[in-house]
Amino acid sequence: MTTAAWLVSYNVLSSIAWFSVLVLATSYPEAQPQFFQDTQAYVRLVQTFAIVEVYNSLVGNVRSPVFTTAVQVASRLLVVWGVFYVLPNSPANTHWAYITLCLSWSITEVIRYGYYALNIVTEGNPPKFLTWLRYNTFLVLYPTGVGSEVTILFKSLDEAERVIGAWYKYLFIAILATYIPGFYKLFSYMLKQRGKTMKKLSPKKEK
Repeated sequence: MTTAAWLVSYNVLSSIAWFSVLVLATSYPEAQPQFFQDTQAYVRLVQTFAIVEVYNSLVGNVRSPVFTTAVQVASRLLVVWGVFYVLPNSPANTHWAYITLCLSWSITEVIRYGYYALNIVTEGNPPKFLTWLRYNTFLVLYPTGVGSEVTILFKSLDEAERVIGAWYKYLFIAILATYIPGFYKLFSYMLKQRGKTMKKLSPKKEK
């Protein structure tokens, strides 16, 4: 299998997997806490699959920096494994933040992976509507996703100390402190990328 075929396959499968999470988040018949209990294992599986992104970066299949990719994936794994799995009784798990997390993550990833796949298939000319979604929906989805992650970690502090120990609580606190500079850096980067991309999408004025 060529690198391009591998990347297209990975991105298509990831987009489909996250679409199924989106369907669950928008149509599941049960409310919290049942929604968390019935879906968290699947959400954890789908998110864990993102470890492949670190591999792709590490071996050079994509140009994304290894460190940045690893940090982004690790922050999400902390939520799905460090909270949902290790602290199944955390009040954060049955909070509305779990629902907004699923919505923010799933919509973002359906668009992102779909964009990546079609960008390869079309040799750099994905549909304009998908490009627009890729570089505009983050304006809402990135803050809501990060806000949901922060809420879940914050509401899990006491449970972390009770179940694991004080060190686990302070680990969460230390990680929470990194969200502020991390959000600023990544959001600023996306704003710059959005500016460049939207200029290309804008119809050229005739002289």
